[in-house]
Amino acid sequence: MREKLQKIKEEAIRQIQDAADLGRLNDVRVAVLGKKGELTAVLKGMKDVAPTDRPAIGQLVNDTRESIEKMLEETKAKLEAAELEIKLKHEVIDVTLPAKKNKVGHRHPNTIALEEVERIFTGMGYEVVEGPEIEYDYYNFEALNIPANHPAKDEQDTFYINDKIVLRTQTSPVQVREMEKGKLPIRMIAPGRVFRSDEVDATHSPSFHQIEGLVIDRHITLADLKGTLAEFAKELFGADTKVKFRPHHFPFTEPSAEMDVTCFKCGGKGCRFCKDEGWIEILGCGMVHPRVLKMSGIDPETYTGFAFGIGLERIALLKYEIDDMRLLYENDQRFLNMF
Repeated sequence: MREKLQKIKEEAIRQIQDAADLGRLNDVRVAVLGKKGELTAVLKGMKDVAPTDRPAIGQLVNDTRESIEKMLEETKAKLEAAELEIKLKHEVIDVTLPAKKNKVGHRHPNTIALEEVERIFTGMGYEVVEGPEIEYDYYNFEALNIPANHPAKDEQDTFYINDKIVLRTQTSPVQVREMEKGKLPIRMIAPGRVFRSDEVDATHSPSFHQIEGLVIDRHITLADLKGTLAEFAKELFGADTKVKFRPHHFPFTEPSAEMDVTCFKCGGKGCRFCKDEGWIEILGCGMVHPRVLKMSGIDPETYTGFAFGIGLERIALLKYEIDDMRLLYENDQRFLNMF
């Protein structure tokens, strides 16, 4: 029994000295001192030892265990110190290096322009309403007094899902949906993404954004339209801004007009920005066509209204003097960080 204990001790010491890492050292501990280890097996065999020899053998087993445990702890401390030294060498922190700055996001130029427009109109008592981007042909065209044979419904101008469903070409369908609810009066703007089959260039994109407004109430006149949009232009571009209305044609309004504002760069004197004209076209507008009111269940003899449509990208391009619409969608941080 003594010889066996001596061999266990010598073999354990050899394995402890050869252990290259803490994992291997733990394996040695389990193999020698564990529940199924070699020393435990010796203790279980004590029943075969003569009663007179048991105290001496038991003491020898305890001494062997203590010496092995001591060597295990010493070796563990050395391995941990060595691992820590290696880790510190690899994870050294150079306190002289500049700190890494957190990149905090900010609003896109389109978002800034949209929030400004929404602030102006909600301040006038308008509500912001949204609708589906995939729309029925009826709401996108027919309910807006655009018949089946109208050029705007050509496949070259519109993205069709099928003969009854399109990607909306304007946010006017949201206005029709609100009128159909019959909750009058209405004062609303409808911002959102729209789609048209356009080639990408400095001023066109197959996907862009519009903000369309609608007012329906008793005794609404063209004077209300002009006053509202003049106030909007002053809030957006400055108190000295003047507006000019030019006759135009839209199927869903009658009479219709395009609205120009005085160039906020030169004050209307003429410059490169306004092509020496002194005026910049900004939106289309008009009085809601009686037929559109009828199709939405509103009596045109009792109620009248006006509507207008603004290109959000156009507002952003003008307000921030950007000369290429594509810059808004290229996600170039050098450009976006300017706002």
